[in-house]
Amino acid sequence: MVLPGVYAPQEDTALLAGALSDEPLPPGAAVLDVGTGTGALALAAALRGGRVTAVDVSWRAVCAARLNAARAGVRIRVRHGNLFTPVRGESFDLVLANPPYVPAPTGGRRPRGAARAWDAGHDGRMVLDRICLEVPRLLLPGGVLLLVQSALSDPARSEALLREAGLKAAVTRRRRIAFGPVVRGREHWLRQRGLLPRAEYEEELVVVRAELPV
Repeated sequence: MVLPGVYAPQEDTALLAGALSDEPLPPGAAVLDVGTGTGALALAAALRGGRVTAVDVSWRAVCAARLNAARAGVRIRVRHGNLFTPVRGESFDLVLANPPYVPAPTGGRRPRGAARAWDAGHDGRMVLDRICLEVPRLLLPGGVLLLVQSALSDPARSEALLREAGLKAAVTRRRRIAFGPVVRGREHWLRQRGLLPRAEYEEELVVVRAELPV
């Protein structure tokens, strides 16, 4: 179920779900799904036996995730809040993150409404940098972060920040997709800024996997 104004599962969700399916997940593993939207990834982790907490800044997304969990007969703890604020002091075996990552001409102005699911500042890293800097404190030894983002928002920086924090980080999955409505609507601006090469007519999505050594 997708409520109005809630980010619907798309190619980035599917790419992250594939990475999740490759990840060993012992029964009872503590899982955090940040930016849960409809709760699709949280449900996938819960159906594999994880103890799942889902977080979203949108109240509509929180309601959607709770409704979808109830419909699936799956227990998920859903919290409203900004990124990791609702789970401060907690630790997890696995963190899933599908944050906003599309560069936006609005710059540092905070997006409103549905745009909160994709707009992420001039370089697309308004939320990505925060995740990379803050997630190491939430991971248990051997814990893993699976983060999906666009190549438009510099995956190499995500890898570098995570490595600087002491994690092993690498891009483990890639997928090229046709421009969606958001990228299509700002294609000229992205090309002007050099974020999108002139001969490029597809967007690349990647999954960055980072692990905290035991």
